[in-house]
Amino acid sequence: MRDAPTTSTAQPTFAEALSVWARIGVLSFGGPAGQIALMHRVLVEERRWLDERRYLSALNFCMLLPGPEAMQLATYAGWRLHGVAGGLAAGLLFVLPGAALILVLGLLYAVYGKLPVAEAVFVGIKAAVLAIIVEALLRVAKRALRSRADWLIAAAAFAALFLFGVPFPLIVAAALLIGYLMSDGRAKGAEADAAPPPSVSHLATLRTIAVWLAVWLVPLGLVVAAFGPQHVLSQLAWFYSKLAVVTFGGAYAVLSYMAQQVVEGYRWLTPGEMLDALGLAETTPGPLILVTEFVGVLAAARHGGDPPMLMGVLGALVTLWATFAPCFLWIFAGAPYIERLTHEPRLSGALQAVTAAVVGVILNLTLWFALHVLFADVSTVTAGWLRFSVPTLGTFEPVPAGLALIAALVLFGLKRGVLTTLAVTAVAGLALWWLGLV
Repeated sequence: MRDAPTTSTAQPTFAEALSVWARIGVLSFGGPAGQIALMHRVLVEERRWLDERRYLSALNFCMLLPGPEAMQLATYAGWRLHGVAGGLAAGLLFVLPGAALILVLGLLYAVYGKLPVAEAVFVGIKAAVLAIIVEALLRVAKRALRSRADWLIAAAAFAALFLFGVPFPLIVAAALLIGYLMSDGRAKGAEADAAPPPSVSHLATLRTIAVWLAVWLVPLGLVVAAFGPQHVLSQLAWFYSKLAVVTFGGAYAVLSYMAQQVVEGYRWLTPGEMLDALGLAETTPGPLILVTEFVGVLAAARHGGDPPMLMGVLGALVTLWATFAPCFLWIFAGAPYIERLTHEPRLSGALQAVTAAVVGVILNLTLWFALHVLFADVSTVTAGWLRFSVPTLGTFEPVPAGLALIAALVLFGLKRGVLTTLAVTAVAGLALWWLGLV
């Protein structure tokens, strides 16, 4: 039985919304799946600031954009409530708590390297994140899979990713086409009853694009002018600006390319350090793409000159700017058009198919994460057209598996929240380290 449709209520004050954006930023663990589920719970179910239809329309739109979809969804929600100021507040507060933590951890890592006690805590946190992602997958699937066709699209998307390694943009394109062709072109339900969307000024859109292109590129151009094109800060500015326009499908879709360039191309990090960077980003709040900030800190601290700590901070700032400034461009230019999508039945049907495909994508990410948490060695098997990950069974990790079971008990059995689950498994990991078991 489907949930009753959720409708929006009165608009909050800016101060009221600000406190909620700050809370979401601090609690945004679990990657995009967990973050999207958290925002749905807060914005749609608890606060009722957005209705179900508008939230899913915005989610569909953000899924089609390059960059972190959850951060962009938060930015849209803020814009919807309080315009550009609200979008900036929501987007920045979604990123800043995790960015501040990654900066501190990156600087400590640059000076001291791995700390065993921190590594033990992260073992517990990773186990909790696995349970959180599973919960998020179930919540998103419950709302996104409305028909047999949606289930088939989700299954096909999962198989295409996990078994054949099909690029995410091709999966999105296929889902769009299938959804468009399957739609009968007639508005239904709330879409038929809703008021027509206001017209959008194309001149205003062009002005928005010009302003945010300048916000994105001018400061980075000044960095290049000040330090020279060969300096590591300039290289970071160029590399991550390029990534900002090709990261369709979220951070996981671009991680392999980024890791190869960072390790083999620029030689900023070793393979082990790249894995540590991903682990830190997975176990701290905020978008997973904050892994780029950790890379920026280490690259600039090591190769930027003296003083290394200051260069590490500058590396973080340049990386964050190049990664997230484009997100505000995409949302502020495109947000006024989102409402129109729900009044175009074929486009709405196409985007619903994308939402179903995204469930398959999240399932693939959940399995990928589970394999890397529960097994020390995971290899890629290629057989003809098939290309999939297989764990080495002898490298099963009983400690993370046990901690994941504890996390599942706290989250599903005791119905505790994300922070409680993270705290319990982090303390458990620390206790096991003290006992010499980690």
